[in-house]
Amino acid sequence: MSFKTLMSEDCTKCAVLFNSKKRILEYISQLAHTKLPDISQHEILDSLMAREKLGSTGIGKGIAIPHGRLKNTQKTVAIFLVSKNPIQYDSIDQKPVDVFFALLVPEEQCKEHLSTLSAVASMLDDKSMVKRLRKADTDQELFEIMTSN
Repeated sequence: MSFKTLMSEDCTKCAVLFNSKKRILEYISQLAHTKLPDISQHEILDSLMAREKLGSTGIGKGIAIPHGRLKNTQKTVAIFLVSKNPIQYDSIDQKPVDVFFALLVPEEQCKEHLSTLSAVASMLDDKSMVKRLRKADTDQELFEIMTSN
């Protein structure tokens, strides 16, 4: 899978400053809305929050993969953020999170959704890759690291 086709530089942000899980999900919704203008930020946030109610998308080691399915779209949107300060996220290892890869997919694309989530989790399992992501100084550098594979 190529992250170049999934990601955009304007939805890749480093050193963001938020202090809560809800606020970071609101910011993700705001960025996603720029790519999905026909879907309200509220609807996007509801999708992410509904998934979090099923269980935290914090996968451990300071990483979360919030995701949701959306009606009335055929477009998949990825948002990638690295937080300046880790935030509490109810992760499976109870550690705070500073690396967020959010994925919003059309409701009917379940198989593709699972495949993409698996590819993201696999990439973020690479310790050296995550270390490089955390050290990125600019949004552009972060985007280039993510799309260089």
